[in-house]
Amino acid sequence: MAPHANSDVATNGAVNGSASPSPLFTVNSPNVEYTDTEIKSKYAYHTTDITRTADNKLVATPKATNYHFKVDRKVGKVGMMMVGWGGNNGSTVTAGIIANRRGLQWETREGMRAANYYGSVVMGSTVKLGTNPKTGEEINIPFHDMVPMVHPNDLAIGGWDISSMNIADAMDRAQVLEPSLKQLVRKEMAELKPLPSIYYPDFIAANQEDRADNVLEGSKASWAHVEKIQQDIREFKAQHGLDKVIVMWTANTERYADIVPGVNDTADNLLNSIKTGHEEVAPSTVFAVACILENTPFINGSPQNTFVPGAIDLAQKHKAFIGGDDFKSGQTKMKSALVDFLINAGIKLTSIASYNHLGNNDGKNLSSQKQFRSKEISKSNVVDDMVAANHILYEKDEHPDHTVVIKYMPAVGDNKRALDEYYAEIFMGGHQTISLFNICEDSLLASPLIIDLVVLAEVMTRVSWKEDEAAEYKGFHSVLSVLSYMLKAPLTPPGTPVVNSLNKQRNALTNIFRACVGLQPESDMTLEHKLF
Repeated sequence: MAPHANSDVATNGAVNGSASPSPLFTVNSPNVEYTDTEIKSKYAYHTTDITRTADNKLVATPKATNYHFKVDRKVGKVGMMMVGWGGNNGSTVTAGIIANRRGLQWETREGMRAANYYGSVVMGSTVKLGTNPKTGEEINIPFHDMVPMVHPNDLAIGGWDISSMNIADAMDRAQVLEPSLKQLVRKEMAELKPLPSIYYPDFIAANQEDRADNVLEGSKASWAHVEKIQQDIREFKAQHGLDKVIVMWTANTERYADIVPGVNDTADNLLNSIKTGHEEVAPSTVFAVACILENTPFINGSPQNTFVPGAIDLAQKHKAFIGGDDFKSGQTKMKSALVDFLINAGIKLTSIASYNHLGNNDGKNLSSQKQFRSKEISKSNVVDDMVAANHILYEKDEHPDHTVVIKYMPAVGDNKRALDEYYAEIFMGGHQTISLFNICEDSLLASPLIIDLVVLAEVMTRVSWKEDEAAEYKGFHSVLSVLSYMLKAPLTPPGTPVVNSLNKQRNALTNIFRACVGLQPESDMTLEHKLF
């Protein structure tokens, strides 16, 4: 699928060709330099070091570290390849991008609707740039214009699937979109067919076997599979004249892989295990290895432990970008926001009970216990860092009771029902119960996250930075924790803390991009309005 014709220039100063246009805004600072190809900035990063005295008193020492950032303004031509392209998410995001690219409108029983990117942080939200000193007006700009980014309309789309069904028929099978919209995009989508994928029956539910008619030979890991995936990526790039590709796993949830010493604990052991066909190597890990070796960013949108220690080790050795795990769309996003609010309000949450039922193929796959366990883990850990941060409410190793139930109910299709009960202790022995009933069209929430993850991962391929005294610029760590806002179980570099707080995740994302253009984090103190 080729990008639309009018895609040479984006309003944020992104360059898809050669010379750079004027960006939406410029920073008036001696610490920022604009060239035709780069944005260079010097940034003072302020933190606070904490030490303890002999009598256990805390001493806070402000610290400032100077960093230099460099952003390549040439975006180039970008492709997105999805594993599980013919699934609900893959077919829905493809139809959505086509509809937006063509500016489509369609009739529904509620009236006319027009293509949009609602639900996408990158395309549907704004950030505060600053304040007009004369009027006091807050100036907010589209998130997409913070730094040069690819526009989703310009993405070339392809991928793999174990089902041979073309993407138009897959869209029908998914039962997500309005019939009137499907008719408008059907002809174009019928021409799109997924590449054969790898299928290891032990890793996904047995009830998926009837879909597996488009698979590569072999039912366990092999080096031939790695090489074929690499070849597919190269051919896709050549076919569409692309500068880079981002690969997204949006296929079925796999069972957890056992971490076995000598098998998947180091990069060398993992590579050898693939070559010898070890049965504890998952399909998603094979895709990850192929992408790492091809220096193609790979993001896992499902809850399984794709990135075993050997895969992370391999990514670090090759300085290749990886990110995951599991799209954070409806129920879990609400949970991470509400728990953050309650604990920050000094309310002691003591139990969370989460129940879901859904009828799409994700629900069918999750009806198998091993695959459900992967999802249960990713949905259960989203409150850990918020609880650990408040030692007033929670003693060491104390944690709220937390249970997750998922049931397959074909009748409700993609309209997932999510019920949550939050039980908390409040002032003087009292209790508070909050019950939420959330009906969410699952794939219509997840599809914009795919777009965000692809666009943001691409940005990170063009950002480099260094400390003041360092000689060379370097890229960010291979594990892209900056993507955490979109993911239930954020993958972080080894030895670094996991942040699940939605507010902290969003602030980190925004402030990293502000640093790239030489701006400090925006303060909400509004002192300029508080002077009497």
